[in-house]
Amino acid sequence: MAPKILSAFISPLPLPHHLTNLHSRAFTIHRSPPRPILCKSTPPHRPLVSPPELAGPEPEGTGAASPTRGDTFLLRQRSIEAARLAMEEVKPKYAEKRKEKREKLPKASSAVASCYGCGAPLQTSEMDAPGYVDPDTYQLKKKHHQLRTVLCRRCRLLSHGHMITAVGGNGGYSGGKQFVTAEELRDKLSHLRREKALIIKLVDIVDFNGSFLSRVRDLVGANPIILVVTKVDLLPKGSDLNCIGDWVVEATTKKKLNVLSVHLTSSKSLTGIAGVISEIQREKKGRDVYILGSANVGKSAFISALLRLMAEKDPIAAAATRYKPLESAVPGTTLGPIQIEAFPGGAKLYDTPGVHLHHRQAAIVHAEDLPALAPQNRLRGQKFPVTSSVEPSCLNGFSVFWGGLVRIDIIKVLPETNLTFYGPRGLQIHMVPTAKADSFYQENVGVLLTPPTGKDRALDWKGLEIERQLLIKFEDIDRPACDVAISGLGWIRVELVKKSLANAELALQETPKELHLLVHVPRPVEIFVRPPMPVGKAGAEWYQYQELTEKEEEVRPKWNF
Repeated sequence: MAPKILSAFISPLPLPHHLTNLHSRAFTIHRSPPRPILCKSTPPHRPLVSPPELAGPEPEGTGAASPTRGDTFLLRQRSIEAARLAMEEVKPKYAEKRKEKREKLPKASSAVASCYGCGAPLQTSEMDAPGYVDPDTYQLKKKHHQLRTVLCRRCRLLSHGHMITAVGGNGGYSGGKQFVTAEELRDKLSHLRREKALIIKLVDIVDFNGSFLSRVRDLVGANPIILVVTKVDLLPKGSDLNCIGDWVVEATTKKKLNVLSVHLTSSKSLTGIAGVISEIQREKKGRDVYILGSANVGKSAFISALLRLMAEKDPIAAAATRYKPLESAVPGTTLGPIQIEAFPGGAKLYDTPGVHLHHRQAAIVHAEDLPALAPQNRLRGQKFPVTSSVEPSCLNGFSVFWGGLVRIDIIKVLPETNLTFYGPRGLQIHMVPTAKADSFYQENVGVLLTPPTGKDRALDWKGLEIERQLLIKFEDIDRPACDVAISGLGWIRVELVKKSLANAELALQETPKELHLLVHVPRPVEIFVRPPMPVGKAGAEWYQYQELTEKEEEVRPKWNF
């Protein structure tokens, strides 16, 4: 008789009809002893899956109490789901904190269209305010989805030569509803600290100290910086750019600003622009590129030159040249971030509002006088010999006026001392005895001493309120003593001309080796005393390169032009 355990699983098959009448003994089925069939089961009193608080991998084994693979899989999935639910309860708290921490200002508003020339949001209500567009024009462009091609009324006037400032406290305007403040423009750059970006920092070579933005790390955080020096085409003829580049790197190192490289450029002649493009392509690495600098340093002109050169090989940059930021001599032309589609692959180029520095001359003169502060041609040093035709004792007691913006009182000088003025050619130089300097200034400011231009503006002019005493030492008669840089204007080289001295070394031993000056400027213009910039043909002769160790040479940024 077949075992009972087999009868539960094997049912007898029906025999064919012709075999149904055979004797049961004549038909024998030989069966091998059955092998026991093992099955995994879960007893009824045990739950299929443990509760989440007890969930976890259980030991595998055999027997009636062992979990099946399906049970183990379900148990693991329940554990994962329980952990996910627990994290979702905690995640909103951390997500909210991260959101507050990483909350940043928009790069360029996508909800409100902006003027492509200055970045100001387009509006149709305030005609005197930036961003104003005629209502009919606005509706027509909006209907055809062409608001990105709109130039506001202020930009149109600027493009026709009008000098219209829009930043309160600059250009002779105290402010108002049609003006934005310098603080508001600076706030628009605050998100750069939390942005992964490549920073192109621009500095004006004519106003190197005044436009440098020493605390630029407060704006850009730890983002890499490429330093671009603009307007090198304005340097005196014969200037050696190798000497200029080394001088710039040395000055940058002293300011403790770590940069990737230094580029000497000219947006007018395109000098050095190709090197900047190569550096950007090498260091961009998918990040957005921001052009940063002080107001009126030449950011928009630099972007135009950049796009012009890139357009020769890149159709994307060629398309971007149609709607490029507006160039103007007015500080504060750009009033908001302007997004430019200049690179393939998604990275963007941004023109940013200029950082307004209150210590520059452009912040205090009237808007109509701003062109007088912007050199258009190569600088030509105006030498002012502190007369050598009289006795050295008679050199003291004279004052030199540089336009209506600077007055230098010569208190004590060495014989054969020269002052060479590098700045706008329109500012005339006048010398009078110091005893008559005050009355001379009052009578001629606005007429002979300009800017300010005109008696009406001279009435509102507060004068030269800041005085700074300078003690300048001559350490080497073979090179100038120093530069006295006036923020936003230019610089004055102080040097000793030894050609007519029979024995220069003996003369220096017999006279005091220092020069005592008193410099007057408007409030709050700053005065910088710096090592002389090696401009002109003579600069390459007396300039001395710094001696560096191998380690210093490795970490020192390289200059390019």
